[in-house]
Amino acid sequence: MTERVLFVDDEPNILDGIRRQLRKKLEVDTAISGAEGLQKVRDNDPYAVVVSDMRMPQMNGSRFLSEVRKASPDSVRMILSGQAELESTIDAVNDGHIFRFLTKPCSTEALLTAVEGGIEQYRLVQSERQLLEQTLSGAVRVLTEILGMINPAAYSRAARIQRYSNDVAAGLGMDQDWQFRLGAMLSQIGCITLPVDTLARIYAGQSLSTEDQTLYESHPQLAGKLLASIPRLEGVAQMISNQMHDFDLASLPADIGQWDKNILGALIIRAATDLDDYVAGGMSAVAAVGKLEKRADIFPEQLRKVLRSINIARDKVETKLVKASQLVLGMVLDEDLMSANGMRLMPSGQEVTHSTLVRLRSISEGVGIVEPFRVKVLR
Repeated sequence: MTERVLFVDDEPNILDGIRRQLRKKLEVDTAISGAEGLQKVRDNDPYAVVVSDMRMPQMNGSRFLSEVRKASPDSVRMILSGQAELESTIDAVNDGHIFRFLTKPCSTEALLTAVEGGIEQYRLVQSERQLLEQTLSGAVRVLTEILGMINPAAYSRAARIQRYSNDVAAGLGMDQDWQFRLGAMLSQIGCITLPVDTLARIYAGQSLSTEDQTLYESHPQLAGKLLASIPRLEGVAQMISNQMHDFDLASLPADIGQWDKNILGALIIRAATDLDDYVAGGMSAVAAVGKLEKRADIFPEQLRKVLRSINIARDKVETKLVKASQLVLGMVLDEDLMSANGMRLMPSGQEVTHSTLVRLRSISEGVGIVEPFRVKVLR
């Protein structure tokens, strides 16, 4: 597939000239305003490179490319402008994360070289994303499945926290960042060392001894230490380590888009965790969100605003009887799963994952499984 390039300029004759210059070399699309350009970015498959004029009516190049960054984070952003004022240049580079800043008039050779460099950068980003999806994400799924085998309650909690975190990240326009996703998936991995009965009391909202409370509060640091040694997961490790930390919001920028992503990720996980605590403890979704909204000392306004919009109680649960051959990913056992010879294979509450499917189908064909059995299915 040929990568496409979008040029945005409020002067149609300039766009016509660019099309003539580059049409034999690149797949070029154009827009005559920032608003039209944003609409094309949102409606079409990602552009490899987006090139914008700086001085345009209603929306200048700096603001336009800043919005492009939110709508299509992987698109490489460039400026092609006759304006080169220092202040506007700094704003464009800082807010839009500009790859190149070119000045008019720009020769065909120089423009083509710059755009091809942007396309190469886009390909590198895409290759890295694919690598992360296929390797790191796969490794993380294995870790979470191990958590599910050892402690189903912690696994189920992690799944809920991941869902809430993903919704919050999406509301903030940051759901494409793989670090937020992995941070949420692994947020409870430190609980793998905690006694099952201790976690059961925590999840039921029961009081803990001082020793057990201290042990529970140590799980983020434990997970952080384990993950920090894995290449490319250092940032994720920081998010998880700091998920119980109280940050000084007054010392951070007013716009959370300018925050260190590790701090924001930690707060997203904390908000999702607190939300799960309240809802699992019997509080209504509305009351739980209302309680979090009052915590202006912990959560910034932008994050609290997003919490109001996520659909916490969107899932309906159906209980049904199935056989091992009917199991699908995402089902949750509603009773202990037993082998034909009386061995407990999986405890009630454990979610069905890729590894458990393979294992159970193998056992079903061997010693056999007591079936049918009850599962819960989200609708």
